[in-house]
Amino acid sequence: MNLFRQIGAVTAMNFRSLPHRVGTSIVIVIGIAGVVAVLVSVLAMSTGMLETMEHSGRDDRAIVLRNGSASEMGSALGRDAARLIEDAPGIKRDSMGKPIASAEDLRLVNLFRKEDGAEVNVTLRGVGPQLHALRPEVKIVAGRMFQPAVTEIIVGKAAHAEFKGLNIGDRIRTRGATWTVVGIFTSEGDSHESGLMTDAETLIAAEQRGSVQSVTVLLESPAAFQKFKDSLTSNPALAVDVSREREYYQRQSETIGKVIYVIAYVVGGIMAIGAIFSALNTMYSAVSARLREIATLRAIGFGPTAMVISVLAEALLLALIGGAIGAAIAWLFFNGHQVSTSAGGNAAGHLIFELSVSPALIATGILWACTIGLIGGVFPAVRAARLPVATALRAI
Repeated sequence: MNLFRQIGAVTAMNFRSLPHRVGTSIVIVIGIAGVVAVLVSVLAMSTGMLETMEHSGRDDRAIVLRNGSASEMGSALGRDAARLIEDAPGIKRDSMGKPIASAEDLRLVNLFRKEDGAEVNVTLRGVGPQLHALRPEVKIVAGRMFQPAVTEIIVGKAAHAEFKGLNIGDRIRTRGATWTVVGIFTSEGDSHESGLMTDAETLIAAEQRGSVQSVTVLLESPAAFQKFKDSLTSNPALAVDVSREREYYQRQSETIGKVIYVIAYVVGGIMAIGAIFSALNTMYSAVSARLREIATLRAIGFGPTAMVISVLAEALLLALIGGAIGAAIAWLFFNGHQVSTSAGGNAAGHLIFELSVSPALIATGILWACTIGLIGGVFPAVRAARLPVATALRAI
């Protein structure tokens, strides 16, 4: 009998005997399912956060901060600087010839989560009158838009779902004013949905501060970014950092994204070690329970390669079943689940986003499951192949 027929015959025999060893086999399946479920669900947090932050920016928008500022909350730009930025070349203009730009001011508002009543900081963003032209993705879904020179705010859809006291007509008190909620907006699931918006001049007046923290502009095209940046960085009257909006938000998520990845792989790695030992014990037990079969097959001419591959195939099958179950659990219970967390390097309050169990994450979980199965099966497989026929017969 050739090698491939030997492998097929022995592997089929192993698979047919699995129902008689369901108790020991299910240990491997449950252990690997737990590893994959935890790994995929934690990585889904990082994936969801990164997707939300990436959706917050466009390549044809640029954001300007004070030189050396890591985020908007750490930046401050004078009114003269803001006017110079808005007059720079490369900015798209509306039908009236006005630059499509927004000098923006940020404040933190204390709100309470609906789930547990915890107090958290939420961003109140003051925006300019060109909001609709600059960010067409911002759309009112309930109520109306705020009016300038009046202490009115609109709240993001995600923030409305997460925090108390954000229904239309509710009032929010800050140090400088009492704000009335007049509308709820959506912005295609980006980070702005996690906060509140109002008129920038009204916010600055209420807080009695004369500066803004950033200027966001709509470029004539993505290719106009370098012209816009060069004009600002070469101007001796300005000391600013200029970034594409998409790149800025990606940087804000890098720190916490890396932390989540480290946590996922450390926790997953610890659990994987336990699953490997479980697989080793189970497969060693399976080999010991089949000494008669192994001895008989070796005696009639089956080679050691067929034994090795058959044991590995069994371990891989159990690992795949466990991996599939773990990935399914992660997808059913966590995909689309809304969570909130600090927005990474951006100190501007909480970021609300949905966990995203993507096909890539499921593939990663299955790969981990197969790796655990292979490592857990290789030593028992080698033992089965090296077991002398005489020793196996005496053990029967």
